[in-house]
Amino acid sequence: MTDGLIRRAEPDDVDEIVAMVGDLAEYEHARHEAVATPDQFRQALFGPRPTVYAHVVEHEGPDHRLGGFALWFLNFSTWLGVNGIYLEDLYVRPSLRGSGYGSTLLRTLAAECVENGYGRLEWWVLDWNAPSRDFYAAHGAQALTEWIPYRVTGDALTALARGDSR
Repeated sequence: MTDGLIRRAEPDDVDEIVAMVGDLAEYEHARHEAVATPDQFRQALFGPRPTVYAHVVEHEGPDHRLGGFALWFLNFSTWLGVNGIYLEDLYVRPSLRGSGYGSTLLRTLAAECVENGYGRLEWWVLDWNAPSRDFYAAHGAQALTEWIPYRVTGDALTALARGDSR
């Protein structure tokens, strides 16, 4: 393993990625919401029809092989007529922040966009997460303040699928 090497995730990385997702959820005060299993990640990343992709940072430590990850999937812009990348999670272990790994992961995804003709690299950041907002702004990202995200989950999702009105 070469410290700092950014590469595509492999099946042997799944357990550690899931553990880091738990660490990220803890940081975001939502550990109870992170219920995904390694088997779900294996299927999504490496099943017959992958729906997400990941890059990892190789950085051997006393209790880990990986120093961070970026998990992403393709979206599509009807206005541009091309795919883009939606960055679901970018995480670097706290002890390695400031090492340049986050910047390198972000650059890797930007290069993925450029090389494949994708028109956008997008993600969400919690409004209270000033360190992340500052990090992204330093890389040229702009907050989209005119768009409000919406989500339907759980019982409301089931009701919507049934056609039930509230």
